Amino acid sequence: MFRKVLIANRGEAALRILRACHDLEIRTVAIHSTADADAMHVRLADESVCIGPADVQSSYLNVPAIITAAHVSGVDALHPGYGFLSENADFAQIVALHDITFIGPKAEHISVMGDKVEARRRMRALGVPVVPGAEGALSSLEELRALAGEIGFPLIVKAAAGGGGRGMKVVESEGELEGAWQLARAEALAGFGDDTVYAERYLATPRHVEFQILADAHGNVMQLGERDCSVQRRHQKMVEEAPSPVIDADARRRVGDTIVAAVRELGYLGLGTVEMLYDDGEFYFIEMNTRLQVEHPVTEMVTGIDLVCEQLRVAAGEPVSFKPDAFTVTGHAIECRITAEDPETLTPQPGRAEVYHAPSGPGVRVDSAMFGGSEVSPHYDSLIAKLIVHGRDRDEALRRLRRALREYAIDGLANTIPLHQRILEHPDFAAGEYDVHWLERELMGRENP
Repeated sequence: MFRKVLIANRGEAALRILRACHDLEIRTVAIHSTADADAMHVRLADESVCIGPADVQSSYLNVPAIITAAHVSGVDALHPGYGFLSENADFAQIVALHDITFIGPKAEHISVMGDKVEARRRMRALGVPVVPGAEGALSSLEELRALAGEIGFPLIVKAAAGGGGRGMKVVESEGELEGAWQLARAEALAGFGDDTVYAERYLATPRHVEFQILADAHGNVMQLGERDCSVQRRHQKMVEEAPSPVIDADARRRVGDTIVAAVRELGYLGLGTVEMLYDDGEFYFIEMNTRLQVEHPVTEMVTGIDLVCEQLRVAAGEPVSFKPDAFTVTGHAIECRITAEDPETLTPQPGRAEVYHAPSGPGVRVDSAMFGGSEVSPHYDSLIAKLIVHGRDRDEALRRLRRALREYAIDGLANTIPLHQRILEHPDFAAGEYDVHWLERELMGRENP
């Protein structure tokens, strides 16, 4: 096992990794910007190194500064967390070249799955179903028109290097093709430095269902169940639950076996999440995230498996700590992402939490780096906390989540707790009947994006 790990992240993500390291008796090194000097992950780490000013390019995306901090502190491994550099294949290679273990998959798999066109091609070749669409990147508007003639409308144009909803344009008719082509490429170039796009059939009311993958170097490749992440706004997840309320055991086994076979054939190592759209009884691959997911706690709650500890073990060359065919999914878990945003408009509202009191009690978990008097900085993500509950079934989980949201006290900082309460009280959500556009359509008065 590792002796000392540098955590190349901040906030809640850094704190989550720090706790897993300490559970395994691994020393930790926190990096931080000048704005995060008093942050909780810095306070609790065994050592800390300031790597630059507040802006992310000068700090949390500053590769030379991070590598220097790793050498100065004498670590033998580095955990990227999620966001920032966690899916940057070049960064993973640089870390390895400096004789430091990158706690994540191989750089080649980060690279392949980071290219949405190549990921679709590779997964299709491995037998994983994909949404009907372009076989590869589109090089011209004429190619897009020809594809539209084959698959019909509506279709969606997507950035090949994209994510988070940027570089995505829905096309309802022939007359919208040129505008969507230009806008998607412009957004992709601005957001990712790459204007490559592809297109596929647009599914109007799908569910977003993802499967948690774990693979070690000892031949153990498994999927640890699915998460339903269909409550979204602007393609950003807000509520996640496990298991999905609409997937039956046969469908779960069928798609899970297909994904495991594909991941095994890839030679993948570590944690990964295969994201699918589920529509009219069929699954379609959309992307694979080659990192720890923000919503990983819902899987931990229903399996009892500490995914970060397993990630550390696998990266150290050890087998997983449990028998792959012996774990069980028990009960139901739901996660709400509490953010510093206006609950009506969802515009960021950075500021100071004068009072911060997290809920507790049976079945309640809060992953947060906040405390009374701490700030949500305008320089970083607006996440305040992840509130996760577990119950013997979905009804009990919903009751516990309502109770926990009532107990949550955050004064002085606008937040999305009122919106989450509205979601829970809606009869569609209570019945598990929602799709990826449901939140914006039913509670925010917006048409499908």
